[in-house]
Amino acid sequence: MTEVKRDTNLELYRTFCMLLIVAHHYVVNSGLLAEILNPLPLSAKSAYLYVLGMWGKVGINCFLMITGYFMCVSRITLRKFIKILAEIYFYSIVIYIIFLIAGRESLSMSRVFQVLLPVRDFDTDFTSCFVVFYLTIPFWNILISNMNKKQHQLLLVFLIVIFSICGTLPQFTVSINYVTWFGVIYAIASYIRLYDIPAFNNKLIWMAGTIMLSLIAMASVISMKHFGRYPFAFVVDSNKFLALALAICSFLWFKNINIKYSAVINAIGGSTFGVLLIHAQSDAMRQWLWRDVIDCTGHYDLPIFQLVLYSLTSIVVIFAICVLIDLLRQRLLERHMLASFDRLHSSHSKIGDPNF
Repeated sequence: MTEVKRDTNLELYRTFCMLLIVAHHYVVNSGLLAEILNPLPLSAKSAYLYVLGMWGKVGINCFLMITGYFMCVSRITLRKFIKILAEIYFYSIVIYIIFLIAGRESLSMSRVFQVLLPVRDFDTDFTSCFVVFYLTIPFWNILISNMNKKQHQLLLVFLIVIFSICGTLPQFTVSINYVTWFGVIYAIASYIRLYDIPAFNNKLIWMAGTIMLSLIAMASVISMKHFGRYPFAFVVDSNKFLALALAICSFLWFKNINIKYSAVINAIGGSTFGVLLIHAQSDAMRQWLWRDVIDCTGHYDLPIFQLVLYSLTSIVVIFAICVLIDLLRQRLLERHMLASFDRLHSSHSKIGDPNF
């Protein structure tokens, strides 16, 4: 399989991951969990929505698998970092101004400070943790490039046992933040990329593993809720073993799917970070999108077939609109910003090493 085909495969995978995250937000950001889904016995509609909303942490793991797979053989440059930071600031400031004009945001010093410093929560906020982790990648690459295969394997065993297996068992208390966990995912993805292990190329094995683990995960959510326990216990965070195993299996499955190069798929995949930044930007956005426009709780009373159709259509439409917005941003703003950066960079002597 050529590298171009692999890139398109993984951009399709990135697209699928972000759809899982949007589906997760349909349930957890809309008030459905707090207002409707808790009572027992579990109805068919509630069971469906629990399953629809269970994939958020799996999606985060999948998203980071792609980053690790590509960046372990690449370098961070000032240009790449500015590109990411500019995208974050653009959506943070523009969306805040729009909601401020609409009367849905407050004009206070604390809120303005949050908008102007969008990278601030290094515990559970994906964007903040991703930016911080991104800056640690050069150091991860130094570690990875100076390990042999056996040492890399031992590191993976240690990290997975401590953070995932122990983090899943109720007898252990394992506290992590995303910055730490992203390093674990990075170590796994880099191992897949750097070592040509025949089993990693067996599409049927990883397809079967993905389907089997998905069924187990869905059964765990329904059964836990049926018995009055917390339904997402085995996928509640990214380090839970089911969430990790699903990400690994699905990544290896998509990596081996034979898809020809597609500029459309690559463009959509390249806009997925923008999808996240738009639809999950702030509390005001969550209130407006999920509670006012989509009105997830108000549509819960639909018949089951109509509810399924409405929820899936809403997820796809939100994703598609966000992709279109981000593609316009790339074309109208980012392209010119990066071109100006390239001209400036080429016309001046280098200050330090941009490949820091």
